[in-house]
Amino acid sequence: MRSRSCLTIILAAGEGTRMKSAISKVLHPIAGLPLVGHVVKAVQGACLENEKSSLAVVVGRGAEDVKKAVAGINDAARFFTQSERLGTAHAVLAAREALADSYDDVLVVFGDTPLIEETSLRAAREKLAQGADIVVMGFRPENPAGYGRLIEENGKLVAIIEEKDASEEQRKINFCNGGLMALSGKVALQLISAVKNDNAKGEYYLTDVVKLAHAQGLNVIAIEVPVENVIGINNRAELAEAENLWQARKRREVMLSGVTLIAPETVFFAHDTQIEPDVLIEPNVFFGAKVHVASGAVIHAFSHIEGAQIGANTSIGPFARLRPGAKLAEKAKVGNFCEVKNADIGAGAKVNHLSYIGDASVGEGSNIGAGVITCNYDGYNKFRTIIGSNAFIGSNAALVAPLTIGNGVYVASGSVITDEVPENALALGRARQINKEGRAQVLREKYKAIKANKNK
Repeated sequence: MRSRSCLTIILAAGEGTRMKSAISKVLHPIAGLPLVGHVVKAVQGACLENEKSSLAVVVGRGAEDVKKAVAGINDAARFFTQSERLGTAHAVLAAREALADSYDDVLVVFGDTPLIEETSLRAAREKLAQGADIVVMGFRPENPAGYGRLIEENGKLVAIIEEKDASEEQRKINFCNGGLMALSGKVALQLISAVKNDNAKGEYYLTDVVKLAHAQGLNVIAIEVPVENVIGINNRAELAEAENLWQARKRREVMLSGVTLIAPETVFFAHDTQIEPDVLIEPNVFFGAKVHVASGAVIHAFSHIEGAQIGANTSIGPFARLRPGAKLAEKAKVGNFCEVKNADIGAGAKVNHLSYIGDASVGEGSNIGAGVITCNYDGYNKFRTIIGSNAFIGSNAALVAPLTIGNGVYVASGSVITDEVPENALALGRARQINKEGRAQVLREKYKAIKANKNK
């Protein structure tokens, strides 16, 4: 395929009214990536390896936001606006300028089919390379009701018949139109331009190019792709179903790569999650965007991780939250009910229980006691806490940033530390304990009287 140029046209101008949303349908996410982003990624892998290849996106509602989302993945994409919604062929012709250029292959895909795979796109292109003029991607659903049927004769596709127009015999066919299509660049513009709107809706349908091509004696075929590849998203229920399919696909990919998932159906990945072999993930773990987990790590149950870099042989959770900017070196530990944000946890360092470490650096071998917090925010600005190596921070200490704590320091439990602590020092930042004999009984009587007066 590298020797063949390809124009891919993504149709992303639909209104998406059934989503009942203020944003464009193709911007709703699966695994943290907009629907159209999944399509762009598949296209890049299958169609854009040739330097003469290009991507055209037809936009409509929410055009600027769609452009931004696509450009974040492919900054060379060209955009064309479909100002009126007059059918799929009309939408493709919005990119007439791109179609007029010379390409070997032209692919037409939809911005709301996020589960399309590179393999399916490549299969269609391979058929073009072998001499086909049009390749329609079909699928075989369990129940074909409602879908257009692909009518074949002697291995050729002769027509696409909508169910309402199909005969009783044709309705028995379970090979259905998926909507996605590949066309030879030599005939694409001529065929699409010839589509008429002489139908009940007065719209221009891309599927009509099949009968036009057949009438001209061109080579039109259909290939079968997995059902998920052509699933379009029209409402929130279908969005959730597609998310489920994507996650199932990702879980299998991860496990086959050497990762252990104890309860796969309870683990959720982002579109860009990277997990190295020999990682163990317990049930009910959620990965947000931009997470990398190195080999040997153990992610315990009920942990939430996003924007984090997790080193080899680390231990996370249970019930841990790693926020963006969290970086854990080899054999570091972040334990139960701990939160780490924009912080480096050094090799072998431990943040074991009920702690918040934000905007900080924790040196190798240091131990952060239960309930320790870095006080990094004054209501207006964020400040950083630096903790050296082999330090011991006692339970319930509050470290008020900006602050530097040297190597080998001991911080007494319950301390509020506001000033720099030099290497190997013991820091105490709490008031001396005072006991007042009998005072508790006096307070009880006082508080009891106050309560009695309130209840009168």
